[in-house]
Amino acid sequence: MTGSSPAPAIAVFDLGKTNSKLLVFSAEGKITAEARTRPLWRQEDGLRVLDDAHLLDWMQAQLEAVVDSHGVSGVMVSGHGCTFALIRDGHLAAPILDYEQEPPADVAARIDALVPDFQETFSPKLPLGLNYGRHILWLQDRDPSLLESTDTILAYPQFWPWRLCGSPVSEVSYLGCHSHLWAPLADDYSSLVDTQGWRAKMPEMMRAGAAIGTWRTKTSREVTVYNGVHDSNAALYYYRSIGLSDVTLVSTGTWVIIFNSPCPLDALDPDRDMLANVTVDHQPTATIRFMGGREYEIASGGWTKPVALSAVASVIARGIVALPSFAAGGPMAGLEGGFVGPLPTDEERAAAALLYVTLMTDLSLDLIRSANDIVIDGGLVKTGLFAGLLAALRPDQVVLTSANPEGSAYGAAALAFEQVGLSPFASECRAAEPLMVEGLAAYRDRWTALAESRSGESSARTYREVRG
Repeated sequence: MTGSSPAPAIAVFDLGKTNSKLLVFSAEGKITAEARTRPLWRQEDGLRVLDDAHLLDWMQAQLEAVVDSHGVSGVMVSGHGCTFALIRDGHLAAPILDYEQEPPADVAARIDALVPDFQETFSPKLPLGLNYGRHILWLQDRDPSLLESTDTILAYPQFWPWRLCGSPVSEVSYLGCHSHLWAPLADDYSSLVDTQGWRAKMPEMMRAGAAIGTWRTKTSREVTVYNGVHDSNAALYYYRSIGLSDVTLVSTGTWVIIFNSPCPLDALDPDRDMLANVTVDHQPTATIRFMGGREYEIASGGWTKPVALSAVASVIARGIVALPSFAAGGPMAGLEGGFVGPLPTDEERAAAALLYVTLMTDLSLDLIRSANDIVIDGGLVKTGLFAGLLAALRPDQVVLTSANPEGSAYGAAALAFEQVGLSPFASECRAAEPLMVEGLAAYRDRWTALAESRSGESSARTYREVRG
């Protein structure tokens, strides 16, 4: 039609801890451009912090390019968890912390006494900055005047839109992500926020995807800036938006985060790294997670190639077993990861790591009471064998894999497209064929027994008890 405006395209920055990317979505829901970078973390004043200026420069340069070349009219951010920014007079009051650092023991003892009960926040007490309210308390302990002079506390997916358009807002899916800052059943900030006097520092709450301002290119072209979203919650929103509402979502990347809405909140065991996430529409959702992508990278020795099924079969036949845990948190926290059995080849080591992540996922699915269809999204889809192995271990459930591994970016785009009346996405999931590897069930039993023997009698619930 002559004179009509072009259909809008959305630029999504999907900002992960170790990898960040830009994906441009056309109005038809197709990815038309992409770019990737790695955030830079540096040491400053005894802390590991983000080089935010470097990442902002990259984001703005990418936006300049795609606005002109792909007709981008809006920008949306999906961000990894556990990260925040303290703002004073329009500038960072302190650098953005890397969540993977533990406060000194004496500090931890002081600040951990302040956090609310699990039944209020449904945030288990976790190490490092995995509860980001804990890291805010750490900075306050280091310098009490810092929080006094801070006027705004921004979550990570809200920090970047603020950088682009200057509008500070809050968003519930990020605040409700094991932060200690949100009380899901009350649908309000937690008692920690009020006892510390932080409520006035929390900006207006707006829904993920809401238009909050404008960014201008160097040629004065205007781009709508949308309120950002927590990455795995964005993936959950994507699958719900395409009609897959009654499913267990296994969102994979640096973290494996498993959502199962039918699971009652009273089934959540904080000692197993179980928690309630909060959806973009304020609904508490039972969740369990472990650092699966990171653990695979460590346990596999940095293997980046596909793993052959023959290597998996060899690992099972030879009795090579990777045992938890290779990173902080998860349903078997506090154990030091390692291998038992014969010395593996490089590919066998990767195969054992893949089996480890599969078995941790299988355990987590039982703990979260998953009995419905399972959707696997994210980086583990690319391994090729993960979904098939999981399907073999769970014959009573349909295991679906997404045709795209970018559910968080798709969900972020779906939220932004809603604002202009578009819903361009449809389900492209397919059922995974079970990989019937000889000895797989017996291997699971051995892994379970070995893991339980290392965790001892104090384990909250054993694997066999969960399986009933």
